[in-house]
Amino acid sequence: RLEWVRLIRSKRLVALVGVYVFFGLLGPVTARYIGEILQRFGNEVVVQFPDPVPPDGIAQFTSNANQIGLLVAVVVAAGALVIDAIPEMSIFLRTRVDRIDRLLVPRLAVSFAAVAAAFVLGMLAAWYETVVLLGSLSVTDLLLGTLLTLVYMAFVVALVAALGSRLASVLGTVATTVVALLVLPIFGLVDAVGRWLPSHLLGALDGLLRGTNGVSEYVPATVLTLALTAALVWLATRWAARREL
Repeated sequence: RLEWVRLIRSKRLVALVGVYVFFGLLGPVTARYIGEILQRFGNEVVVQFPDPVPPDGIAQFTSNANQIGLLVAVVVAAGALVIDAIPEMSIFLRTRVDRIDRLLVPRLAVSFAAVAAAFVLGMLAAWYETVVLLGSLSVTDLLLGTLLTLVYMAFVVALVAALGSRLASVLGTVATTVVALLVLPIFGLVDAVGRWLPSHLLGALDGLLRGTNGVSEYVPATVLTLALTAALVWLATRWAARREL
């Protein structure tokens, strides 16, 4: 309850939901009218785009959500998960619990729940506008793609927790997490490796909705991502417990 109150009163939840819902509303509109927008500001230069299809609306949303939205999610998660960022508060909290996981696990759960809720709300907004402006989508593929994206987000929150327990700095944790998330897809340039990387899950929504990939394409990445998430949570607890006041 304390973590939910902190998230709401600090306006972090509002910022998180606002970003995802904004891009959820903007994405399908951009996909539908991108040709007209560029034509209006193109100084009479003729720009031709293929006719938009329903998956384009979701693709526009996820491209922004997986960049700006994810950055906001990392900042919000770091603000909650870096327990030792303020030494006085850290001492106050640590001396009132017998195990560090009683501090860390609720923050992990609430942070992931907030990020997941924000993404789902943004997805619902994007889905609604896509149906109105572009046409219907496969509900099954949409739900599966959303679930796989949430698996990746759980990995990101766990990564923030592990790095935060090690670095004890919100700014340092945010910077290191962003660098790690940017570097990770580079290994995906090798096809045999890319199918196993957590970042492969970011393409699940688009791949499933367009029919270019089946669910089996994302099974290796899902298995490894879940295993890495569990390992990162364990590391976060272990590193936080070993830190001296």
